Amino acid sequence: MNDLLDAVLADLAAEGDRLDALVIDLLDEGWRAPTPAAGWDVATQVAHLAWTDEAALAAATDKRAWDELVLQALADPTGYVDATALAGGAVPPGDLLSRWRSGRAELAAALRAVPEGTKLPWYGPPMSPASMATARIMETWAHGLDVHHALAAAPEVTDRIRHIAHLGVRTRDFSFAANGLGVPTDEFRVELTAPSGDLWAWGPEDAGQSVRGPAHDFCLLVTQRVHRDDTDLVAQGRDATAWLSIAQCFAGPPGEGREPR
Repeated sequence: MNDLLDAVLADLAAEGDRLDALVIDLLDEGWRAPTPAAGWDVATQVAHLAWTDEAALAAATDKRAWDELVLQALADPTGYVDATALAGGAVPPGDLLSRWRSGRAELAAALRAVPEGTKLPWYGPPMSPASMATARIMETWAHGLDVHHALAAAPEVTDRIRHIAHLGVRTRDFSFAANGLGVPTDEFRVELTAPSGDLWAWGPEDAGQSVRGPAHDFCLLVTQRVHRDDTDLVAQGRDATAWLSIAQCFAGPPGEGREPR
């Protein structure tokens, strides 16, 4: 189990370092460049990552602090995420970078120290330390894509997205439930071609419901960074087809997704 956690944390560090290298030398206008998320600039995106890292740290180490975060979210369920991100992004960039870097390091150390078998609370279902680290990879990668878009920079595509693909498959039932739909009872087969060319697969080979295509497209879809029509994913079966229109691997209410290109 520790080997798994160490591997996930290593990929989380790589994703964080990649985004850090992109923003470290930005001038003020770069930090204020608008991203695809309405009202969010580059600083807002990084501030959101810093805040969610801190929330995960509280979930792992400080029950009182975690409970307070939950109460704050309940007090403003539709505006809380925007409010924390916008406030965090309003500080000088150097302060924001220091905050984000400190939080990343503290969270990695805290997750390594969680006793084996412990589940950590979150805004969705409780998670193991490895699952929490996987969720942090997903957030870092997805919000990093928004930053790359804002700066007209081409993102690196690596097999580290396997963590996001796995999370996307695991959150299938959540996607249906979050949208008030009945959870499918049939097994699904998911076959995705990795950036390296490897084949990643989940579910029985003879499942009647299936999704096949590029892993990168699938990860963009489940993080709602692309519209279903702008992917090369192929669904077979009514439920699999419906899933691709609502897929969401992040906690919270249904996301708004992206408009088709």
